Amino acid sequence: MTQMSRVPTASLILAAGLGTRFGGRKLLAPIDGCPMLQHVLDLAAVAGLRPIVVVLGNDADELERACTWRDELRVRNPAPENGVSGSVALGIATLSRLGAQRVAVLMGDQPFLDPDHFRAILFARGQIVVPRYDGKPGNPVVLDHSVFPLARSLQGDRGFSQLFAAYGNLVTYVNLPGTNPDIDTPDDLG
Repeated sequence: MTQMSRVPTASLILAAGLGTRFGGRKLLAPIDGCPMLQHVLDLAAVAGLRPIVVVLGNDADELERACTWRDELRVRNPAPENGVSGSVALGIATLSRLGAQRVAVLMGDQPFLDPDHFRAILFARGQIVVPRYDGKPGNPVVLDHSVFPLARSLQGDRGFSQLFAAYGNLVTYVNLPGTNPDIDTPDDLG
């Protein structure tokens, strides 16, 4: 598959969550013989996103051994218990230093993202591009570099919904059918 986006786009993969509802080590859970995180890494690579920054947490050593890595830049969140905002700030700071102009933020626990949906999100224009599945905002979110400071200012574990509410004028929604489910518990794997 060729580059999915018409604009050069980097990727930030958030993979530092504690996975407490799952019982821990969530991103190592096997799906079709590979760790859950591997599916997200593969999607970003196939989409032609560059650079790819992956923020890892407490299970970083195990994930680094279990996954097949390409040229992803791996950074570690020293305090994942403080919520997703710390991982976002760390990842955006890293991408800013690398000169990224646009970034698709993927969640490590969403291994079933439809490639056609991802393509539609990547091709949309806007400062904050947000998919809506059956009317509900979801992930992945695409950010233009002009809103990187807003992303770095997120607090706690609520993620990008803080931006949607506070800066609605900057949000472009892409309406999509179906869902992009999070894997929160072992039952979510089927």
